[in-house]
Amino acid sequence: MPDDAHVIDPKAAAPIAVQTMKAFVYKGSGQRAFEDHAKPRIIDATDAIVKITKTTICGTDLHILKGDVPTCAPGRILGHEGVGVIDSVGAAVTAFKPGDRVLISCVSACGKCEYCRQGMFSHCLTGGWILGNQIDGTQAEFVRTPHAETSLYPIPQGADEEALVMLSDILPTGFECGVLNGKVAPGATVAIVGSGPVGLAALLTAQFYSPGRIIMIDLDDGRLEIAKRFGATDTINSRDGKAAEALMKLTGGRGVDAAIEAVGIPATFELCEDLIAPGGVIANIGVHGVPVSLHLERLWDRNIAITTRLVDTSSTPMLLKILASKKIDPTKLITHHFKLHQILAAYETFDNAAETHALKVIIEA
Repeated sequence: MPDDAHVIDPKAAAPIAVQTMKAFVYKGSGQRAFEDHAKPRIIDATDAIVKITKTTICGTDLHILKGDVPTCAPGRILGHEGVGVIDSVGAAVTAFKPGDRVLISCVSACGKCEYCRQGMFSHCLTGGWILGNQIDGTQAEFVRTPHAETSLYPIPQGADEEALVMLSDILPTGFECGVLNGKVAPGATVAIVGSGPVGLAALLTAQFYSPGRIIMIDLDDGRLEIAKRFGATDTINSRDGKAAEALMKLTGGRGVDAAIEAVGIPATFELCEDLIAPGGVIANIGVHGVPVSLHLERLWDRNIAITTRLVDTSSTPMLLKILASKKIDPTKLITHHFKLHQILAAYETFDNAAETHALKVIIEA
């Protein structure tokens, strides 16, 4: 036998061919690519692989691209929202099977750890907000979803998939982090600073509680006009730097019971500090990448509360029922449609919303 002959063991397993897919990949601060990537595979028995049918872009994805989210490393597939069809499941998954249509929660929850038992799924010890952050996300043809049985929801028969994409993140975020944390109540006066997608989601869901007044504040008159159509009682353009003064005139100098911050920059959080009435609540939704000043020299005696939160998606089952009853129409938030291969253009559109008038974009795989 020649010295260079290869001996092949007939019992040896054949090498597994690596399947590829297209995906949007974060390459480092300010860098991105749409490229070939290995198709995900089952790692844990509780996993499911979902073939994405529709996904979207979140403001948090823009924060990642700017380098504001250090937990997201270069090379990561972005995206934490979407709907799709089960491609395969791990051995421990019994609630879903291949072919099932599912809503993907932006938060993965084991349902068993200390935080999950408190309903704080965003801090699950083996999950939380990991999709498109610490593990590959949904802006691809396929995604691996950990803890499938407690992180996926069956899509009801006849449900609008585009509306359901809004239930992956934006509606529960606006509702939980803004409305619930802001303790919005019947007759209350509410200010929402930021009339982008998450601010508008807070506006839509705040109306569940019949506040007396919802004042939307933004730099963009176009978005403020949309806010009026969505149910805002008053709008203020803050471009002149006099938003606090204008709001105080509207409220007779009192301020608001709930100030919801839905942007994620120092100026908007500090504006909320200027707007809050004694006994009120400042509810932060925005993702903050730099320090913000807390003016305790003015606030120390005003009996206010400041809340922060990462969405838990604990409200998703309730929101699914509200969607089914047609009490809310989240498709109002959708302004643009793209195919997956157009995702770079989708990001350009979403990132330049002042010119494009984009709110939420739907990306179809």
